Amino acid sequence: MGLGSFFKRNKDKEEEIVESHIDINTDDCNGADCEKCVIACPNNVLIKEGEDTIVRSPLTCKHCKVCEAICPNDCILVN
Repeated sequence: MGLGSFFKRNKDKEEEIVESHIDINTDDCNGADCEKCVIACPNNVLIKEGEDTIVRSPLTCKHCKVCEAICPNDCILVN
């Protein structure tokens, strides 16, 4: 078995891309003063834009729900 065969990918498998869905209730969010979810997110999915916290790149979300757990106002819901 050569080194090349060790790294061969199975081309028959289809990769499934699951799109993340993150809801942020901006009415109750204190994004400008808080930023706990932005700091805590291990994948840098959330960013602060002006006075709001927004989802920058939903495809990089791994559904760890750290942002949901750390939010003091319960503004974030990860489905």
